[in-house]
Amino acid sequence: MKKKFACEVDCAACASKLEEALKKVEGVEDCSVNFLTQKMTLTAPDDRYEEVLNAVVQKAKKVDPDTVITV
Repeated sequence: MKKKFACEVDCAACASKLEEALKKVEGVEDCSVNFLTQKMTLTAPDDRYEEVLNAVVQKAKKVDPDTVITV
C-alpha cells in the first residue's frame, strides 16, 4: 500500500536525512520525503501498514524532533 502524508520538515537537508533513516525502518518498502511539497510518501505491506507507519513516525521524531507527520 502506498499513501501520502503531510510532513513538516525544516529544510531540504533535514528531508534528505529523514528519508534515508525512514527507508531503513523494518517493513518499509519505499519512502520519500519532499521538502518543497512538505509531503511524505510511504509504501509498506498492506497487512502491516499501521504498524510500519507508527514505527516511521517514532523514527522521524528521533531523527529530527521538529518533524511533524500528520497521520
